[in-house]
Amino acid sequence: MAGANMTVDNKFPGKDITQDDIDGKIPLVAKKSADHRTKFECAGIEFGGALVPVMAGPNTVESEELIVKTAKGIKAAGAHFLRGGAFKPLTFPYRSPKFFEPREDGLKWLQVAKQETGLPIVTEVMEISKIDIVAQNCDMLQIGTRNMQNYPLLTEVGKTGMPVMLKRGYGASLRDWLMAAEYIALEHDRLGQQQKILLCERGIVANHTHRATSRFLLDLQVIPAAQEITHLPIMSDPSHATFWQPWVKSMMLASIAAGADGLMLEVHPDPVNAAVDPLQCSSLEQFDDIMKACRPVAQAVGRTVDA
Repeated sequence: MAGANMTVDNKFPGKDITQDDIDGKIPLVAKKSADHRTKFECAGIEFGGALVPVMAGPNTVESEELIVKTAKGIKAAGAHFLRGGAFKPLTFPYRSPKFFEPREDGLKWLQVAKQETGLPIVTEVMEISKIDIVAQNCDMLQIGTRNMQNYPLLTEVGKTGMPVMLKRGYGASLRDWLMAAEYIALEHDRLGQQQKILLCERGIVANHTHRATSRFLLDLQVIPAAQEITHLPIMSDPSHATFWQPWVKSMMLASIAAGADGLMLEVHPDPVNAAVDPLQCSSLEQFDDIMKACRPVAQAVGRTVDA
């Protein structure tokens, strides 16, 4: 954008991104013109175009049987990616038969589900030492909200050259988020390749969340706000943001209307008995209903959820 057709409107004090930031701190992820938008493919699925890809699956890959059943169900409903956590961050350190990480076994189970359905995989990488094995077993690497500003991890993930989904930290400003993305973009640039970075809004801390169990609010406003500054595609994760399944459908529809370039939601064959986050999980039947509702909304804004 520096010296090009766009400048940032700095008339209002307190806005956190300046022209100096765009010129010198996020030159790779900043737009160069008003119509500058990146499109990239991952496993044959395009991001940043007319399609709004949908990623779905459980928070934790609990077993091979569960993830295969989930994959078959979400594919039948129209999902484009299977998501599931093999290396799973929890907000407390203790593990139990319920709160566990399948780790390498989870990656194996994800591969079985991919072989059974053909769905590409997105899963989280949490530490540098596990990048290689996670990268070998997925199509897109996910950086979770708690690691958004883990700069050594971002740098090493960028060096893989793989597509990366960067979730926004729940206390992060737009400036923080884009500067974190610049770490990945710099490594892609050094490899001489296109930036394949997908920004994911997943809820921010707020004083009021409308329900005692809800921790965050889905910041739909950040979608158009980010699109004013960056050319990278932006997606939405209403499940984590609302933490309440009855609100997920409406926030999915609102995300499409707001211009989201992708959607992620938590889906589990038996939500009540999900190992993690049962309040936000959609069942396979609910996911099918949500996908049906998404189609006319996407069409109304010139998009589609059907590959």
